[in-house]
Amino acid sequence: MPPQTALARFARPLAWIVLIAAAVFGAAYWYALGRPVALPDSPTAKIACVSYAPFRLKGETPFDLNAFIPPARIEADLKALSQRFDCVRTYSMSQGLGAVPDIAGRYGMKVLMGIWLGRDPVANEREVELGIAAAKRDHDNLRGIIVGNEVMLRGELSEKALAAYIAKVNAATDVPVTYADVWEFWERHPALAKVTDYLTIHILPYWEDEPVAPEKAVRHVADVYQHMKGEFPGKQIMIGETGWPSQGRTRRDASASLVNEARYIREFLNYAATVDMPYNVIEAFDQPWKRDLEGTVGGYWGIFDVDAQPKFAMTGPVVEEPRWTWAIAAGGAGTVLFLLVGAFARKWRGVQGWLALALAGFATGTALAAHARLLLFSCRNTLEWSTGIVIGAIALFTALCLARAVASRLAPAMPGAAEVAWPVERRRLGIAWSDAFTPQRFFWMFVLGLYAILMVFNGRYRDFPIGLFALPCIGFLLLALLRTREDVLMPLVEERLLAIIIAVLGIAVVAQELGANAVSWGWLGLSLALSVPVLAAWRRASRAGASGQAS
Repeated sequence: MPPQTALARFARPLAWIVLIAAAVFGAAYWYALGRPVALPDSPTAKIACVSYAPFRLKGETPFDLNAFIPPARIEADLKALSQRFDCVRTYSMSQGLGAVPDIAGRYGMKVLMGIWLGRDPVANEREVELGIAAAKRDHDNLRGIIVGNEVMLRGELSEKALAAYIAKVNAATDVPVTYADVWEFWERHPALAKVTDYLTIHILPYWEDEPVAPEKAVRHVADVYQHMKGEFPGKQIMIGETGWPSQGRTRRDASASLVNEARYIREFLNYAATVDMPYNVIEAFDQPWKRDLEGTVGGYWGIFDVDAQPKFAMTGPVVEEPRWTWAIAAGGAGTVLFLLVGAFARKWRGVQGWLALALAGFATGTALAAHARLLLFSCRNTLEWSTGIVIGAIALFTALCLARAVASRLAPAMPGAAEVAWPVERRRLGIAWSDAFTPQRFFWMFVLGLYAILMVFNGRYRDFPIGLFALPCIGFLLLALLRTREDVLMPLVEERLLAIIIAVLGIAVVAQELGANAVSWGWLGLSLALSVPVLAAWRRASRAGASGQAS
């Protein structure tokens, strides 16, 4: 047995600290989500205008060219929206949306009617003709016509081609005509202002190239609006889209949450009440289909959910997760499960083992609750649900196995029980594993490494699955701490390579977020918890081998 290092002497206290911290963090995290957060009240529950798309039910998407929303559905939606909004903005004329201006007029609402433009010239001409016909038919119900939405941003039309479509609509009606895009693209294409009656700009602090924290978001909108007025003097400017997502990944310090959405909408309405500024909020209903384009965050910009229920009140405190007690209950269930499984064929005695199992079980239950919450918001189909559930079950199995091993090392051994040792080698499936835990560790290193690559190179729309990876990462960290007194064999070369990759990519994620994203630091912590013990074992085994050769 190698001589004790400083880490070996403090291994047991460190393991207890990690266990206790994991359980406390699990309880504190859910408790914080369940606390009412005081926010400024909105001056009114009425909002000037809101983006409206009816594709909120399961399987509905505007990408289905055969989709058609019946007038009765649209009427039910607009009747409900008329209680809170004076105006709705649409984005296309097809798939039944051409009926919106007529129906909205019945409920005293105005419409910012959208004509969708893209790469297909035939589809564009059809949209333009439908828009012109609606402008003549429903003239009195229209506040404006928006010819194209973010076409320059998507790079689907040239400036000249877009200007021609705008001019064609403008010549056919006396309804004010505009084009809508992110504010920077108006600066890049100022000539479009000459063919529009006014500018429609999108200011979305969450999606800015330099994301804006929710506490500073409305100030950012005000600054951009004044900047654009200076860039286009004498031209009326409307904010065509502004809002905040209630779910999804954090971008630097721009956190997507229900509390932050409520904060933003309320503070924006307070600001809007002090200036003469036409605006439109995105959006009326959550749009699940947008998750195909923008990940989880894309589906949760609505003021109402998919069931047309308001997601938050306009006055009073807001609670992020009213169901937080279920997560605490999951922690309790995890405690019971770990105690039962840990009692089977145990070779230790004393209260330390039971306490270790209880702490590990509670932390596991609360972590799996976080994983389940992420699945609830992010999963789009049966395959994603099945994958999420299966990988969660594997994480639970790994946590149970590791908890038994940790408890056996933290508690005194039964009289006559053999001392826990690290087997020299176990050969399975033709691979020489270092010990019985190596296959599980290798599996989780591979999965974490694969997801880390996606996070670094294609992570704009990907969530941080902290709850899932917390189980194996913290579990293997605890096991490594408690094995510092045992002989260490060289990890597999694949594990050594994965450990380097995981550590480097974890640092890269934090760097991409400029260190501002607290969740990315948690991701780095888990990455290091899994990779550093492997790198340390590699170093110790190398030193032991070198010492053996020298002797």
